[in-house]
Amino acid sequence: MVFSLNSPFDVVVGQNQAIKLLKAAIQRDRIAPAYLFAGTSGVGRSKTASAFAEVLLGDRRSANRLSDRNHPDLLWVEPTYLDKGKMLTAKEADAAGLKRRALPQIRIEQIREISEFVSRPPLECQRSVVVLEEAQSMAESAANSLLKTLEEPLYATIILIVPDASAILPTLVSRCQRIPFTRLNQRQLQEVLDLAGHTIPPEVLALAQGSAGNAIESFERFKSIPAELLTAVRQIPQDAKTAMAIAKQITKELEVDLQLWLIDYLQNYFWEQQRSPLVLQHLDKARELIARYVQPRLVWEVTLLQIAGKIAN
Repeated sequence: MVFSLNSPFDVVVGQNQAIKLLKAAIQRDRIAPAYLFAGTSGVGRSKTASAFAEVLLGDRRSANRLSDRNHPDLLWVEPTYLDKGKMLTAKEADAAGLKRRALPQIRIEQIREISEFVSRPPLECQRSVVVLEEAQSMAESAANSLLKTLEEPLYATIILIVPDASAILPTLVSRCQRIPFTRLNQRQLQEVLDLAGHTIPPEVLALAQGSAGNAIESFERFKSIPAELLTAVRQIPQDAKTAMAIAKQITKELEVDLQLWLIDYLQNYFWEQQRSPLVLQHLDKARELIARYVQPRLVWEVTLLQIAGKIAN
């Protein structure tokens, strides 16, 4: 296949190695049954997966259906929240006003849907494509079930998107062709943000770490935190009562995913202010505990008291 000036890959910025590998596979007609798109979020993994799917399906006339992810031969799987027995994506959870008290997962029911999807012939194209966003969020039962599907994907090409190959089972990695994604340099980062029409404050841009997606997402999260709360958490508590009041406010007003982002923000903020490795360690531990579903209010109380030096470190 010869790629035109209007190749679907043209929308991807800064991932030359990944695009080169995928184009070579297409041109040689040696498409792997499964791919592992590994790299930090927000650097173009999903955009590249969309472009690759468009080329594999060979259906440029259905570009709108592909971008909307409602093409009959494309299955796009995202981590979900469970609400009254119903699985909701992050977008659906927002629309439903769901209070998210735990992180989303790719569930065994979604893997069963994938198995059914890849076992049937494509409806319109020569092959089907399955994309799993944040595949590292699979529960163990889901990962083991997917392993069986990868052994014989039949009519489909399956793409797993992860932050790092070590984030999923080694047996899953061994069944995929790895496609590496790198962080964007400052010029590439600014190019992506300019194309998207975003102007990001420096204190938030500092959290991007070479990821345009991180920069945009961080700015949205930054804006969603009440100014009063942001001011409070920037101040080191002077006593236990203040620390507990701040912890209560954080867990009352912020959902779990926003609390995790706040930890990143505070790490950068306090490092710029104090250059204290100990504060970073306390916040690292807080992130770990909250991600493991430990009661967030208790985690924040202990962390803020440790930062203030009111309890043993």
